[in-house]
Amino acid sequence: MAYEKVTLNLKMKDVELVKPSKFTPPCILSLSTLDNRGIYNNHCQTVHVYRSSATRDSDSSFDHCHVFKEALSKALFYYYPLAGRLVKHADDGILRVNCNPNAENYGVPFLEAIANCTLSSINYLDNNTNTEIAKHLVLVPQDLSYPLVFKVTKFLCGGFTIGMGVLHAVCDGFGASQFFNTIVELARGRIEPSVIPVWERERLVGSITKQPFPLFPMRKESIAFSPFLNQTNSTNIKQYCFKVEGEMITKLKLSLMKESENENIRFTTFESLAAYIWRSRARALKLNNNGDTMLTVLVGMRRNLKDFDPIPKGFYGNSVMEANIVLKVSDLNEMSLYEIVKLIKEAKNVASTADYVKNTIDSLETNFKYPVNMEKSTGAVTVLTEWKHLGFMGENLDFGGNEIVNLVPAPCKMFASIEISVLSSSNKFDDVVPSMKGGVNLFTTLPVAAMPKFKEEIEALRTLSVDI
Repeated sequence: MAYEKVTLNLKMKDVELVKPSKFTPPCILSLSTLDNRGIYNNHCQTVHVYRSSATRDSDSSFDHCHVFKEALSKALFYYYPLAGRLVKHADDGILRVNCNPNAENYGVPFLEAIANCTLSSINYLDNNTNTEIAKHLVLVPQDLSYPLVFKVTKFLCGGFTIGMGVLHAVCDGFGASQFFNTIVELARGRIEPSVIPVWERERLVGSITKQPFPLFPMRKESIAFSPFLNQTNSTNIKQYCFKVEGEMITKLKLSLMKESENENIRFTTFESLAAYIWRSRARALKLNNNGDTMLTVLVGMRRNLKDFDPIPKGFYGNSVMEANIVLKVSDLNEMSLYEIVKLIKEAKNVASTADYVKNTIDSLETNFKYPVNMEKSTGAVTVLTEWKHLGFMGENLDFGGNEIVNLVPAPCKMFASIEISVLSSSNKFDDVVPSMKGGVNLFTTLPVAAMPKFKEEIEALRTLSVDI
């Protein structure tokens, strides 16, 4: 059922602050060089959808919101920095976390809401037209100093959604998933987390260098632009979800093998889709041919790198590198897709080396006071991140007789950016659709006027020639 079939109305209680269940010491904690990137000082909002199990007896006395809130309080004893406040020191401009349990504003803002409908009436947020309804299921704070916020919405069917907002400066996607898993573990009865959190942000603090990397590998005067965005701020922009079926991915990979002419290079699903999505967005946005466009893919540092101190288990700070590929728009359109995939693979390999990691962190530290920011979005940049392996879905996240069936990035704050696209694993509804076996969900934000062309590009995957 489409979202438009029902009007979602919410009855909301007052926002309360959830504090750690036990005493935590007052302190001020430093963040890493990676945490202090200006683009990370924003909330990432996600909606976790829980369906009421039809197989269990209804227990009206079981309050999922109360159980979750209690588990959150217990989890905050271990993750107490998330109950603090982000502060920027006037002398150096560096972000730190102020943990003061005696302060009135100490704790995690928590909002409980009751919806006027069932989850099935809004299709469990499994919608391939747009995800606008997710905006109403998260708490969007006006004050960016809160590292963490929650909104739990109960529906008439007994299901509920958990809207989680995490300040990217404090957690990356892996860290956010680790924390969410901890809450559910405690809600399910564990005494302590299976993974004990580690702060240790000093591991990723850089040193001043005389030869820093360029932080933005495009010259401003050569950046491509989209006519859809070269207007006033009234441009209508929306986030959409596309279901990329397993067979479509298979055809894409077979076509790449055909283009490779038996060159013995293996490529992943992510690399294949990254090239295709980058080119498809450029075409949909009608970027000018003589301008530069950039693809940024995020590369994790949690695997051990030679000659680099390993990230400890339990670390929940930012630990990803950016692999950037810059091309003229004309080259992006004219090169074989296989050649683009090779460039992506090469950039990922370089970003996975200890030298690249060290030099990037040192360059960020050196140029901290001189960040490079684009004045406005031109459509030239595509940032692609993958959530398939973060651990946000799975039976281990079910609790209270409810099963997690979907995960959606809410199109606000960071995920409202036109640059960011997310590849996510299929949800529980996709699991029963044969064509979605091996498939993924793609969330991307574009001007409404550009979306028909992008949809056409994605649908073209069905008709790729795969004769080898």
